[in-house]
Amino acid sequence: MAQYAILLYAKTPADADDLTPEQREAHHQHGQDVPALGGTMLAAFALQPSTTATSIRGDVVTDGPFLDAKEVVAGVYVIEAPDLDVALDIARRNPITQLGGGVEVRPVASGFVQGAADA
Repeated sequence: MAQYAILLYAKTPADADDLTPEQREAHHQHGQDVPALGGTMLAAFALQPSTTATSIRGDVVTDGPFLDAKEVVAGVYVIEAPDLDVALDIARRNPITQLGGGVEVRPVASGFVQGAADA
């Protein structure tokens, strides 16, 4: 099966601590629902707010996100799915799409999980 990274976008600064208990539960439930939708959750990460970012461009290190934007990457998860259509169906059901944010789905070109057993 192919792997897809699903990037979650939210309004800046996108602080996961601002989620209500109901919103947190909706995200947790989405992760639990992935197998029933035809995929496998491989990894999932919520990110600290964009205000905690440090960016590097060449030799210059600056506090803050790489770009000044209205939306920032708030989290990312990686799934296995039989095809892009299934990955898109899983991604469109992410609760962030109902909370004013959006998702981006990209096929994974390569990568690894540190400490994972070789397949």
